[in-house]
Amino acid sequence: MIYFDNSATTKPYPEAMKTYMTVAENYFANPSSIHRLGGEVEKLISTARNQIAGLIRVNPSEIVFTSGGTEANNLAIKGIALRHQKRGQHLITTEIEHASCYESFRQLQQLGFDVTFLPVDRKGCVSVQDLQNEIRDDTILVSVMHVNNELGTVQPIQDIGKLLKEHPKIFFHVDHVQGIGKVPIQYEQSSIDLCSFSSHKFHGPKGVGFLYVRSGVTLSPLLHGGSQEFKHRAGTENIPGIIAMAKALRLTLGKSKNEMDNLVQLKDYIRKQLSEIEGVFLNTPEDYSAPHIINFSVPGIKPEVLIHALEEREVFVSTKSACSSKSTDVSRILEATGHEFERASSAIRVSFSFDNTRNEGERFIQILQEVIYNLKKVMRE
Repeated sequence: MIYFDNSATTKPYPEAMKTYMTVAENYFANPSSIHRLGGEVEKLISTARNQIAGLIRVNPSEIVFTSGGTEANNLAIKGIALRHQKRGQHLITTEIEHASCYESFRQLQQLGFDVTFLPVDRKGCVSVQDLQNEIRDDTILVSVMHVNNELGTVQPIQDIGKLLKEHPKIFFHVDHVQGIGKVPIQYEQSSIDLCSFSSHKFHGPKGVGFLYVRSGVTLSPLLHGGSQEFKHRAGTENIPGIIAMAKALRLTLGKSKNEMDNLVQLKDYIRKQLSEIEGVFLNTPEDYSAPHIINFSVPGIKPEVLIHALEEREVFVSTKSACSSKSTDVSRILEATGHEFERASSAIRVSFSFDNTRNEGERFIQILQEVIYNLKKVMRE
C-alpha cells in the first residue's frame, strides 16, 4: 500500500496509540473531581500542556485544548469577533482558507459582520500590500492560514505579522494545521495572537487539537458550562487524546529535525517526474510551497475516476480538502488562483509524511503513468 493522503490525516504513531490506551484504561477519572483520582488526571493534563507549550515555545497558560482544528479555528475566529464586536465588525481573511475558517466567516457575515476575502495570485499566495490596503479603523481580526491544505502554498505570515505590529488593536489568527512539523513558524516574531493545531495531522489521534491564545487575548467561548480550559472551552477534556497528542507532537518535531531532507527530496523527485508526464499540469508552485504537498491536474479525466483507479492498485491519494472531497464542485482554491474550469475540476493532491520513501515515490509514478494511459485508452475507444 502507498498512502499519499497525509494532508487529510496521518497514520497514528504506535507509541501515541499505546499511550492513549494506557491513559484511557488507568486514568479514567474526571480531572475536575476533587478526589485523588481526579487530581492525578489533572496532573496529567498539566504535564501535557507543559510539554506542548515547551515544544512550540509558548507559555502553558496559552494552550487551550479543543476537539481538533475545526473547533480551534471556530473558537479563534468567532471568539474574537463576538468578544470585540463593539470595537469593530470588520474582519479580513483570504479566499483560500480551509472550510472551517471560510464557513466561520460566512456565518459571521450573516450575523452582520463585514468580511473582506483577500484574493491570491496564481501561486495561491496573498499580497501583504492588498492586506494593508484593506485595513480599516474598525478592523478587529486578520486570519490567514500558514500552509494551504490543497496547494501547499506557504503564506508570508512573518511579513503579515510585521505589518500588523503597526496595528496593535487588530488580532492575528493563523491556521497552522497543515504547517506544524513541516514548515516552522515564529509566534512572537510574527505577532501571532491565536494559532490552531490538529492532532491527527501529526500522527496523533483524531478528535483532539489545541489553540494557542496569546496571554492577554480575550475570547467569547463557543461552549458554555464548566470552567475548563481557562474558561475558554467548557466540557470534560479528552484526556487520552491530549496525552497521546503531546507524545505525537514530540515525535513529529523530532523527525522534522532529522528527516526533513528526505521529505524534500521525495517531493522534488515526484514533482519532477509529474512534470514529464504528458497531460499532467502542476498546480503547486515550485517556490513558497510546503515540503509535503503536491497538487496537479489531469484535464480530461475526472479526479474521482483517477482516484479509484489508483485505489485498485493500492495507491491512496485525494482531490480537495478531506472536508470537501465528497463534493463534486470545482475546487474553490484552484478557482481563486485563476485556473480555468477544466484544470480546477480535475485536480489531484498527493501529500507525504516522514514515513514515506523514495521507493514509494517511484512506484507511484509508474502506477500513475499506467493508470492515465489506460484511462485515456478507454476514453478513445
